Amino acid sequence: MRPEQYVNPAPSPRVIVAAVIITAGRVLACERSSPPEAAGRWEFPGGKVEPGETDQQALTRECAEELGVRVEVGARVGPDVPLAHGRAVLRVYAVELLGGDVPEALEHRSMRWLTVDQLDTVPWLPADVPIVAELPPLLRRP
Repeated sequence: MRPEQYVNPAPSPRVIVAAVIITAGRVLACERSSPPEAAGRWEFPGGKVEPGETDQQALTRECAEELGVRVEVGARVGPDVPLAHGRAVLRVYAVELLGGDVPEALEHRSMRWLTVDQLDTVPWLPADVPIVAELPPLLRRP
């Protein structure tokens, strides 16, 4: 076969993980400070899964870096959300704070704890909107 007949398989999409942290019927939302096109928009904290990491390891690391907290990663929340024209995918997990840790905005402009009635009071990043739609039943749990 000629070399041009070989087709490299498409690389798997980059995985971005995010945390839904719910405490006392409120979910943590974080305001982006950068890049400029995302500044002022709101998201769930998280970041890229690095080579050799599981989703859970990456989310544990990201929560420590972005919020200064220790967490236990739980079940998935919502479906995979395609990003960057299919070159990446967002996976969101329910996360529990450990040891009384309190999140700090170490890498975000600000943070807010939102009740179910406040979910639409911030401008969410488009990728987070499908996840926000999954939250009402989670926020109403006793």
